[in-house]
This record gives sequence, C-alpha cells and structure tokens, in this order.
Amino acid sequence: MTIEVAPGTVVVYTDVACAWSTVGLARLYAARERARAQDRLRVEHRLFLLEDINRFPIPKRYLDAEIPVVGPLAPELGFKPWQQDPSAWPVTVAPANEAVHAAKAQSYAAAEQLDMALRLAFFRDSRCISLHHEILDIASGCDRVDTDALAEALDTGSARGAMMRDYREHRDEVQGSPHFFLPDGSNVHNPGIGLRWEGDPGAGYPVVEDDDPGAYDALVRRALG
Repeated sequence: MTIEVAPGTVVVYTDVACAWSTVGLARLYAARERARAQDRLRVEHRLFLLEDINRFPIPKRYLDAEIPVVGPLAPELGFKPWQQDPSAWPVTVAPANEAVHAAKAQSYAAAEQLDMALRLAFFRDSRCISLHHEILDIASGCDRVDTDALAEALDTGSARGAMMRDYREHRDEVQGSPHFFLPDGSNVHNPGIGLRWEGDPGAGYPVVEDDDPGAYDALVRRALG
C-alpha cells in the first residue's frame, strides 16, 4: 500500500451515498467516544467515487434494496426509503463529496461533521444532495463549518483538484466504501460486516451474513497504537 497515514489518524475512503460506510462511520465515532479518544484520534475523509467506479449514477433501485437491510444495523440513524418524487433523486453526489473535502481544508472535524450531515440528509431526509443550495443549507446546520468559506471553495473548485488526484492515484488500492487505513500500515474494508448480494444486482438484494460492531473498538485501539 502507498497510502500513508499520520499518527493519531484513521484515513477512510468512502462516498457520501454509501449506506454501508454511513453505518461504519457512525460505529467508528461511537467506538472512539467509548475509548475517550475524541481529541486523540481524527478521521481523514478521502474519496472513493462510486459513480465513477461503476460508470453510472447510483440507481434508486439499489438503495431501495439496501436500506431495509443496512438500516437496522444502526437504527439510531433513522434511514428511510426515498420519500420525495423519483425525479428529485440525485443523479450525482460528486458535489456533496467535494463539499466534504472543501470542509476538510477548514478542519478534519468540520469535514467529519458535514460528511455525516450530508449522509443523513440523503438517507434519512431524502434531500437532493447534488444541489448547491441544498449542500450549503445542510452545512449551515454544522457549527464546525464556515459556510461562507465553503461556498467560496465550491464556487472556485479549490478542493476538487486534490480530491480527484488522490482518488485517481489510489482507486486501485481501495476495495470499496468504506475502506479504512491505519497508521501501523494495516487496512480493513467494511469492518465487522460480511455480506453477499442475492440475485441480479439490478433486481436482487444484499444479505448480511456476519455483523460484529465490536470490530470498530478493535480498529480504534489499533489506530491509537
């Protein structure tokens, strides 16, 4: 692996429209809090752009099949099927991912907060997170994010180049979303969850065969060294 991780950091490659990574990040933050390591372990968000990997927008039918399976893994997140008209489904989430990376220029904490807010806006509140005004409205509810600076960064595209360069450079090293990389050189894809897809991806559904939330406690301990 050529992905270098600073001490006291967990690097995660993910996409805001990935339900599995949303559960994974919630579990990571909870494990970090249990370890009382909020000030000792930061999370660095990096991009694994699913719509580019797949070469098509994330289909609504995929999420319709996933939400009833992944939602119960973290019921506190309040995942719901898409509540708006299908025409409001975001055809791309690249702008939302870019917003997370623009917030990262402010602080890792800002990126972490905005990333989760965008995820919940999509999976819980059925908001079209490809739209500029929706992204900024969601950001306005994040007290760690300077929304004016974020708006400027999105207007100028100041975060986009570095985000895409890193994605292009490392996409073949990343197994999927989420993929965590730790300072000791270890890495793990979707910790604690074993799953398979039953039937055709266009018409089937995921099946969770194993689920161990405690994998994130082990991940935090390893990250802290």
